[in-house]
Formats: sequence, structure tokens, C-alpha cells
Amino acid sequence: MASSSALSQEEELHWLALKLIPGLGTRTSGKLLERFRTPQAIFRASRTELEAAGLSGAIAQSIASGCTFEDAAGQHEKMKETGAVLIALGDPRYPPLLREIYDPPVVLFARGRVELLASIMLGVVGTRRPTPYGLAAAERLSADLAHAGLTIVSGMARGIDTAAHKGALGVGRDTVAVLGCGVDVVYPSENRKLAADLAAQGLILSEFPMGATAFPQNFPIRNRVISGMSVGVLVVEGAQYSGSAITAKLAMEQGREVFAVPGNITSKLSWGPNLLIKQGAKLVQDWNDVIAELPTESRRHLIERGKERILAQGEQFATSGADPSSLVNSLGPEFGPIARRTLDALHVDSAVHLDHLLEIVQDTSTSELIAALFELEMLGLVKQLPGKNFVKVW
Repeated sequence: MASSSALSQEEELHWLALKLIPGLGTRTSGKLLERFRTPQAIFRASRTELEAAGLSGAIAQSIASGCTFEDAAGQHEKMKETGAVLIALGDPRYPPLLREIYDPPVVLFARGRVELLASIMLGVVGTRRPTPYGLAAAERLSADLAHAGLTIVSGMARGIDTAAHKGALGVGRDTVAVLGCGVDVVYPSENRKLAADLAAQGLILSEFPMGATAFPQNFPIRNRVISGMSVGVLVVEGAQYSGSAITAKLAMEQGREVFAVPGNITSKLSWGPNLLIKQGAKLVQDWNDVIAELPTESRRHLIERGKERILAQGEQFATSGADPSSLVNSLGPEFGPIARRTLDALHVDSAVHLDHLLEIVQDTSTSELIAALFELEMLGLVKQLPGKNFVKVW
């Protein structure tokens, strides 16, 4: 398969033409690419060779005739008009986790910051008709998780999806919308401004061709991409057999972590997440409940990212001779009083045990203190030593 991120126009047209073959499913396309290596080789193959690869006579004839190249040229023009780019399965920019699933999309259409596909992503999904509680939880958790360095992935649907994207964008962090239609189609139409913000500050992604309509059957197909790209999926609200429940099931099948926000037991919208928790999903009360379950490598990457993000601020404080704790104060409302008091209680030259910290930082639960310590560790302000001991880095 193609390994260069810069495809020639001819290569792009071959990928597009393969994508547009009627009746050729994602899994079969993947098998053809495994066998023939490139789309060009597939289109060069004889009808006999294609049938030997397991294709029906009609599909083999469609490929051999090259009937989709005219449509591919039209797609190419639409992509140029809207600034969309094609990311093929062999492209190094293709999301690494997505490539591992059973039926990865052969091509992805992308508008916006393609570099986000290399980041650590978390799916946030839920009902289109949420309660005020669900909306508040989705927006707050997405903001906090995005601030911690995760890229929030959702589907730009009304309800929980919209709240998740707005939460991340509201704190100036990263978010990706995976659509069940073309990346040039706004669905639902009331999200026109959100779509514009996502294209400018985040990323809009789809495996559906340019101009494709948002048919209902497209959404379960889209959901496997949300879970497939992500290290885990967080379900906020949804009925027992909702789209978010399907996404959670796909996430489990793909070996991803599943998280759920518990809800009111009298609300039908809580049945989905509460049932998931009963079945073993991680219960989420705050952002740290998600971060704590991530693989060690992902946590390490987030800590490094946090350090890089505040490096300029850190240098500024170092050269001015200011107290480093004022750096925490400068980082806005996301940093609560517990993080500030925790930093004040720590020393550069001697370690403080977690139990002793609990005595010093009063009116704080163990989980709140651990969350604050991780927050500070992620920023490079605190370091954990063996035996639950902590020191100030500065």
C-alpha cells in the first residue's frame, strides 16, 4: 500500500475510484489491498484475477471497466473546492489505532488539522435528547479531558456530541468530528457554526464521499470509526439500545476502554450508562477517572505534552524570578484551589507522603488530592517518587 503521505493526483484518483466501486464493501476492499498492494494494481488486474480473489462477476466487471474514474475526478474537484484532503489506508497520517480494527476504512476525507489524527483520542458519545445534567456533564468532562491533553472525538450530532465538541473548543483544545455524511455536508443544519469552528480549530473526518447524505444506516458505520480511533469511549447519556450503546459495544469488541457517567435511576437516558457500569465499564465522576485508566505510555505522553504546552510560560516565570506556584494561578479557572494548596504544601528539597499531604491540604478527599497531584505532575510542577511520596520540581 502507498506509504507516502503526499499522494500524486493519479494515486488519489485510484484510491477514490476504488472507494466508489458499487457493492464493494470495506472489508473486501481491505482484502484486495492485502493481495494486490495498491489500488493501481487492483485496476490493472484482469477480471479473472479479480474473481479469483473472491469478487463477484459484477464487481469484477465494474473494476475492470474503470467506470468509477469519472466520479473520482468529480470527488477530487469537490475536495479541492472545500480544502478537504484524502488520507488513504497506507498513509502514515492514518490514525494508528483505527488501522488495527477488523474493517478499517480504506480512505478518510479530512477537513482541518490533520495532525490531530496522531494524537491520543477519546470518544465521547450520548443521546441526541439529553437532560440538562447530561449536557453539563458532557461539556465539563470534555473540557477537562481536552485540557489534560486528550483529543475529544464525537459525531457532531445534536445533544451530547455537540456539548463534547463545545467543551473542548471552549478551552482552546483539540476535537475531531466523525460524520455519517460527506465532510462538506453540515448535519444537523443547526450546527453550521460548530462545523465552521471544527474545520478551523479542530478536524472534520468521514469515510463517506464528498456530498454524501446523512442516511440513518451511516451512523453505526461512523460509530466504529469514533471508537476505533480512540483509546476509549465515554458514554454520558443514552437509552439501553441507543447509538451510544452500539458505540460502547464496538469499543469493547475493539479492545478499547469503556467509561460511563452514572445517571439518575429513574431516567430512561441513564439505562445505557448505568447498565454499562454494571457490566464493568469504568464509572466516571471527574476527568481523572478516565486518565487513571489509560495505558502507561498514553499517560506519559500526556505528561510530556503538558510540559511542552507550559514551557514558554515556565521560561517566562523562571527568567522573571517569580514563584512557580503563580504559574498555576495564571492557568485559569480549570485549576481549582486544591491544586494550588497542594503545590504550596510541597517542597523542592524534601518529599511529602500522600497521607501527610492529606493532613496538610484540609477539606480534601483522597481522590480529589490524587487528581490535583496528577494535574500538577502533568504540568511538570510535581514529581512522584516511590512509596507515594511527592516533591515540587521547581
